[in-house]
Amino acid sequence: MAWNVEAFSRSLGGLSPETVRAYTGDVGAFVQWAARGGACQPADVDRLLLRRYLAYLSTRRHAPTTVARKAAALRCYFSWSARRGDIAVDPARRLSAPAGGARLPRVLDRGELTTMLDSPGAAHGPGPRRPEPQGGGPEAIRARDDAVLELLYGCGLRVSELCGLDRGDIDLKSRMVTVWGKGGRQRRVPMHDLCAGAVRRWLDQGRSHLAGAQSPPEAVFLNRVGRRLGPRDVRRLLDRRSPVPTHPHALRHSFATHLLDGGADLRIVQELLGHASLQTTQVYTHVSKERLLSVHGATHPRA
Repeated sequence: MAWNVEAFSRSLGGLSPETVRAYTGDVGAFVQWAARGGACQPADVDRLLLRRYLAYLSTRRHAPTTVARKAAALRCYFSWSARRGDIAVDPARRLSAPAGGARLPRVLDRGELTTMLDSPGAAHGPGPRRPEPQGGGPEAIRARDDAVLELLYGCGLRVSELCGLDRGDIDLKSRMVTVWGKGGRQRRVPMHDLCAGAVRRWLDQGRSHLAGAQSPPEAVFLNRVGRRLGPRDVRRLLDRRSPVPTHPHALRHSFATHLLDGGADLRIVQELLGHASLQTTQVYTHVSKERLLSVHGATHPRA
């Protein structure tokens, strides 16, 4: 019986393209490793073999988070195989790998955010400055960049969520944005006044200057050649606007951490971020605790 990796990959339609690629590659790598030991089909795999494989990955100096992801891919694959009837018993049920100490997300401080959001002329980061794109004119680019940054920080969107926004997802009257997140989960996130104003200026005054005959009419954000804005475009945008090297996801981290620092309930933050599990959101409590200890140590007279 074949491993049916391609069919497994097609079954992952509810996941993001990046997750589909990662899981498909992870299962393919396991198939190659298992074949060297004589396992030619899913029925040849038992739990001991899977544990040996995870141990092998650890000896190859894979990061603990990478090993944990590969374990998740194998759980998904063997669960799918069991549902299809390819195997009688799922050997990967409850298979786990220690995730290890994940790096705490970097949180932007107020000065960095002010420079990025309010003073683009002064923000060009370390090293050579990237030239400002000329397609559509600098004012249109400025309006788009303002709206992108406000949504990333003001609403905590993932980059893929922002790039996938359609005009019907934006409700400026109620100041809400409808977001399609991981696993096809939908959520509605409020926009504050500055964010809604930036999005309105882009849609009313900037977008038409970048749109062309081949532009997708439903896309909220366009790049300088009129195509839907992509993750690389967003990274280049941040290179121009941020005073320090910044990954787009740092804005989402900052959004969550600043909400918790301000007293927001963890479950509210979970809903705003679109996390399926509260456990995923709890990483931000560690960040806030670090900040709490730092402030306490710097301000209390007996600390």
